[in-house]
Amino acid sequence: MAVSWARDAVAAIRKIVLIEERMEALTAQMKHLADGYTDLDRRLVRLEAKFDLMEKMAALVRTALPAKSQSHKNKKKTS
Repeated sequence: MAVSWARDAVAAIRKIVLIEERMEALTAQMKHLADGYTDLDRRLVRLEAKFDLMEKMAALVRTALPAKSQSHKNKKKTS
């Protein structure tokens, strides 16, 4: 009976050590994923800023272009 108890204790210690190793591996993976998320978030913010700038520039160009004259439209209809 003493041998059975010692064997159970050793098995439990092994399980604890394996769980600890798995937790360390998962912690490292989570850190890697968190770093990747932070990088993607930073890149997304930059893309959003670029699109906002492009939209503002396009709106400025649209308002800066001269309106087409009626005579220009009439020339196309008669041609």
